[in-house]
Amino acid sequence: MKILRFAIKGIIKYGVLEDNKIKVMLGTPYSYFRRPSSSLRLTDNTYKLDAVRLLAPCLPSKIVAVGLNYRSHAEEFKLQIPSVPLIFLKPSTAVIGPEDKIIYPRASKRVDYEGELAVVIGRKAKGVDRAMAKEFILGYTCLNDVSARYEQRDDGQWTRAKSYDTFAPIGPYIETEISPDDLKLETYLNGDLRQSTRTSDLIFPVDMLVSFISNIMTLLPGDVVATGTPSGIGPMKPGDVVEVRIENIGTLRNYVVAQK
Repeated sequence: MKILRFAIKGIIKYGVLEDNKIKVMLGTPYSYFRRPSSSLRLTDNTYKLDAVRLLAPCLPSKIVAVGLNYRSHAEEFKLQIPSVPLIFLKPSTAVIGPEDKIIYPRASKRVDYEGELAVVIGRKAKGVDRAMAKEFILGYTCLNDVSARYEQRDDGQWTRAKSYDTFAPIGPYIETEISPDDLKLETYLNGDLRQSTRTSDLIFPVDMLVSFISNIMTLLPGDVVATGTPSGIGPMKPGDVVEVRIENIGTLRNYVVAQK
């Protein structure tokens, strides 16, 4: 099931995508989480997909991102495989949706794309055992962990580099019925393939990450765990189009523009 969040005539709704038509959902997807699919309440209202504006499919209180979580990425930079996940936070104010604009900060000398699989939390998760972790996941979507590379290098920690407004595109949908363990992930810049991997190359898989993070901080419904980026990261510039494509989820497309 593909869950989306959209706007039409200034009103924001959740819906389910079926055959390029949106069936409007009553309430939010978190209201139905872990309940039988038959309990999902859909209205008689439907919209064509091209008649609405897609928004980020969730509104996280925080994005917990993971650095250096693909073996290929570690090898690319000749870095040691970490013994525990390296996590950092991106703020909710960085979130934008599909087809939105990534603003290239005036002060930045290099801004990079980082295509990632994102995990959307379905219910409050605190101190979760790894064996139970997937019981707390609503589904999966695409994320671009946009990064100001020189700020990351100069600061020695990553908050400033990862937190500019528009630096967390998410979307287009939350897919609830797939396994995250072996999905093809690709990132394209102006139509050229720049990143290509399968999530089977993750050092720390999804269930381990949710358990690890929830034993540090409480994850709330709608929060996002960004699972890390593979090799092939690189710079973007104003005028570029960047796409993150994940098998069985969809394409997250955004446009890079200069800050005015």
